[in-house]
Amino acid sequence: QVQLVESGGGLVQPGGSLRLSCVASGDTYISAMAWFRQAPEKEREFVASLRWSGGGLYYGNSVKGRFSISRDRATGAVYLQMNSLMPEDTAVYYCAAGRPITSTMTTMTGFPHWGQGTQVTVSS
Repeated sequence: QVQLVESGGGLVQPGGSLRLSCVASGDTYISAMAWFRQAPEKEREFVASLRWSGGGLYYGNSVKGRFSISRDRATGAVYLQMNSLMPEDTAVYYCAAGRPITSTMTTMTGFPHWGQGTQVTVSS
């Protein structure tokens, strides 16, 4: 069993930045981690993912150039640096982990383990 704990959400003004963190523990036989988000009354959306080996980074079209995913192999943490935040980035952000194949690196199918989510609100 994999446990994922997110932190770092909060309220930020448009144009501001936030950094989300996610720490994995337990049975960490995983090869990739990802961030997804879900806004009220919308479907869960892929944000970013990376392979633990460092072989691939993936981003959703709506966040490319503004968000950056990274990892700390020593601590087992993955981060999501969010810059130039906009009101439409408001959502609950979820950390996910798994052993996806390349074609599932951007889909929920590839990530069976999920955190509880952290709220990000972008508003003036």
